[in-house]
Amino acid sequence: MSGSDKPSALSRYSLTKRVMVTGGAGFLGSHLVDRLLADGHEVLCVDNFFTGARANVAHLFDHPRFELLRHDITMSLSVEVDEIYNFACPASPIHYQFDPVQTTKTSVIGAINMLGLAKRLRVPILQASTSEVYGDPDVHPQPETYWGNVNPIGPRSCYDEGKRCAETLFFDYRRQHDLPIKVVRIFNTYGPRMHPNDGRVVSNFILQALRGEDITIFGDGEQTRSFCYVDDLVNGCVRMMATDADTTGPVNLGNEAEFSMLELAQTVLDIVGGSSKLVHKQLPQDDPRRRRPDTTLAREMLGWEATTRLREGLEKTVRYFDQSGFATRAPD
Repeated sequence: MSGSDKPSALSRYSLTKRVMVTGGAGFLGSHLVDRLLADGHEVLCVDNFFTGARANVAHLFDHPRFELLRHDITMSLSVEVDEIYNFACPASPIHYQFDPVQTTKTSVIGAINMLGLAKRLRVPILQASTSEVYGDPDVHPQPETYWGNVNPIGPRSCYDEGKRCAETLFFDYRRQHDLPIKVVRIFNTYGPRMHPNDGRVVSNFILQALRGEDITIFGDGEQTRSFCYVDDLVNGCVRMMATDADTTGPVNLGNEAEFSMLELAQTVLDIVGGSSKLVHKQLPQDDPRRRRPDTTLAREMLGWEATTRLREGLEKTVRYFDQSGFATRAPD
C-alpha cells in the first residue's frame, strides 16, 4: 500500500473500536462516553464512584455497546481494549483535598497501571491532564512550553503535582517503551452533569442564584478564568486521540475567552434572575489570579477551537441544574 493509499488517522478512527474510559461516570467522562457511543464504538466505562455517579450514565444501561465496571485504577486491571482515555481523578478542590494522599495515588499509581495496560496491549492512551500544571502562572496566556509556577507543598499540590508526575510518566513510557501516548491539558470546563457540590465556581454561582442565596465571590472578583463548554472539550479529546502516533502533545484544550469572577456572576444572575447579592470572602491559598489557555497548537494540530459562547453554555447548564432538582435540595 502506498503512502497516499494509507487510511488517515481520522478514517482509521471511524472504524468501530472497544474503548475504555476511566472516570467514565464523572462529569467529563460521561460526556466522552456518550460521544464515543454516538461514533459507533463499544465503550467500557470504569469508575470507582468517588466523585462519579451512576446517574450520569444511567441512560446507557440498556445500550448494547456500553459496559460499566466499578473499579479503582490504583489497583491493576486486565481487560482487552483498543484505546484508553484516562480521566479518573477528582478534579475540584473540595474533592481532591478531601483525601489528598488518595488523589496523588490516583494520578500517579493510576497512571502507572493504565500505562502498563496500554503497554501490554500496545494501544494508544490519552491522559486527561490539567491547566493546574501551570499553577499560579506568571506567563499569560499559558502556552504548552510554559513549565508553570506550582507550590509543591501547598493544599492544592496533591492534584497539581500528581498530574505533573502523571505527564512525566506518560512521556517516559513514550521514550522508554515507544508507547503511543496523547496528553491534553484541560482548562476550566462546565456543563450539564457537573457535581452540584464540587465547589467549582460555575456550579456554585448557578445553584446559589437558583436558590436565591447570596453569590459567594472569593477575593475581589477580578481574578479570571476561561470557561470551555463540555461538548467542545470532548470534541478536542476525540480529535487528539485520532492523530497519528507521532503526535503526543501536551496540547491545551480550553476556551480563550477570559472572564472575571464578577463577570461570570453577573451573567449567571442575568440568566437566572432573582435578587441574589454578591458577597466577598477571603481568597483560598494558591488560588490562581489568572488562567487562560494559548490554544494555538490545538488549532494548528487538531483544527480545533472552542465555539460555544459562555452565555449559551451557561443557559444549558442552568437548565440542567434547574430541572435536576438540585436547586431545591439542601447542600450535602
